[in-house]
Amino acid sequence: MRVQANDSETIESGQSEANGEAAQMSNRGRDGAGCAREGSIQIRRGFGYAGIRQAFGCAVGIAGIAFSFLLAQVPLHAQQTTFHVDVKLVNIFVNVTDKNGAIVGSLTRNDFAVFEDNRPQQIAFFDRESAMPLNLTLAIDTSGSVRKDMSMEESAARHFAQAILRPQDQMSLVQFATDVHELTPFTNKISVIERGLSQLHGDWATALYDAVCFGSEHLGGKQGRKVMVVVSDGDDTAQHSTYADALEQALRNEVMIYSIIDVPIEASAGRDTGGEHALITLAEETGGKHFYVSDGGLDKAFARVSDDLRTQYVLGYYPRNQEPGKDFHRIVVTIPRAAADEFNVRNKAGYYADATVRGN
Repeated sequence: MRVQANDSETIESGQSEANGEAAQMSNRGRDGAGCAREGSIQIRRGFGYAGIRQAFGCAVGIAGIAFSFLLAQVPLHAQQTTFHVDVKLVNIFVNVTDKNGAIVGSLTRNDFAVFEDNRPQQIAFFDRESAMPLNLTLAIDTSGSVRKDMSMEESAARHFAQAILRPQDQMSLVQFATDVHELTPFTNKISVIERGLSQLHGDWATALYDAVCFGSEHLGGKQGRKVMVVVSDGDDTAQHSTYADALEQALRNEVMIYSIIDVPIEASAGRDTGGEHALITLAEETGGKHFYVSDGGLDKAFARVSDDLRTQYVLGYYPRNQEPGKDFHRIVVTIPRAAADEFNVRNKAGYYADATVRGN
């Protein structure tokens, strides 16, 4: 994968509570295609003279005898110290619609139940219509199959940026065709985003999964909600990263994917229905949603993404009775009081056990 572009589990002792979690990019794929980087700590040891070492050893021995004598005078119960290690807080962003597809935004903490690997969990945190920052990457396909719609994509994306960004939010802009290009790094300035949109240019191949991996890595270290909006027909022809790579990176980095599917010609024999299905399942597995451009146009699709992001619930829990030895923990969120078909509840499929707290 060629990318052109113009941060492990945090454990706190004592009584502090974790504020959230996000996953870190893993090394995955062929030829070392992963993007994660691991830090290391080097300890340098100095070497003193033999006489100094001997004197130091005697001093340590005398100090140890004195400490042992003092410790013997302290009651046993005062010597016992208990260390508390907090399990990381798992955050879930949840959207609820009724059987007619209308957004349901009036639910409370007591309406929800959370299960991890079929084991009930206690909700420790709840928020509705969260004011936490939104970090959004807009990734636009400019390959040959959708290039004819580029001017419409630019116009609709301008309106979307103007409508969605609040003072605490940031957006980056990525285009992908044969390669992945970051046109605009994360910013809150509409003028900068508009300048990036004016630089959209086409090519022939489609590096869709590369773009999802790239966007997920760059979102991973951000604080707050992490969302990637992908505009594409789903036809990945670059064949560098795979669907599995893209999905894993999105889940590890806590990225919700919203797919806006732009089908060039509805009845075309060359229509990539497999690519469309990939965009749909990427959205479903990460807690996002998919929309077709043909259902009202690009402006309407972007507006529906904006509405969805404004009506999210945030649930948090500390895993209890966790099943050991599992690499991936599956999450199910339900509304027990309702009939099975009354509500449609959307959330991420789960999280990786070795993912580390970086965001939120």
